[in-house]
Amino acid sequence: MALETFGHKVLSFYQGLVTVPEVPVDVEVLYPHLNDDAWEAMTRFYLKYYQDHRSRIFLIGINPGRFGAGTTGVPFTDPIRLLEVCNINHKFKLKPELSSKFIYQMIDAYGGAEKFYGDCYFTSVSPFGFTRSGKNLNYYDLRELQDKWEQFMVTALRAQIDMGACSQAFSLGQGKNHKYLVYLNQKYQLFDQIAPLPHPRWIMQYRLKKLEHFVEMYCQTIQEAVCS
Repeated sequence: MALETFGHKVLSFYQGLVTVPEVPVDVEVLYPHLNDDAWEAMTRFYLKYYQDHRSRIFLIGINPGRFGAGTTGVPFTDPIRLLEVCNINHKFKLKPELSSKFIYQMIDAYGGAEKFYGDCYFTSVSPFGFTRSGKNLNYYDLRELQDKWEQFMVTALRAQIDMGACSQAFSLGQGKNHKYLVYLNQKYQLFDQIAPLPHPRWIMQYRLKKLEHFVEMYCQTIQEAVCS
């Protein structure tokens, strides 16, 4: 019997995410993989780019946002990039998302989607997104949410690490996300090292004039960390 590919393991991981911890009363959880259109997009994406047994560098974001992975199910991939770059047809409205715009400019500079996804895997501290009052919510915005979800998030990260992770990972975000990942890593020994990269949304909102610099930084940093 052939071993499961990385892509099949990703899909099995998401299929296994059925129950989640409690959230504060005014918080809603985004379950994109339970949407038929998103699941179809995820299946096509992971079986296109991850049909092998290679280990990957983990790039760990915060949690899915409404207009990126919260819609498509694919981290840092909005409906526009999913169609125009990944060539995956779908039924989503073609809404852009800032982080996805940066990520796919970086992927292009890296050598294209096949090369990048052959080396890297995007995930998040929380595999689910959150909203409150119709707006995106980060897991660290509410200490109650962060604490209640800690064990669940660690278990989810470990399950993904077992799919094939390089020893070094990166936090997408140099502030609270990186600080929390360092805390988790010290407590649970997930990776040998978790280094910070500036968050794509921060770059697009506050450092747009230096966009090329950050694209080059990402590419160089990731290429230096690629595991054999």
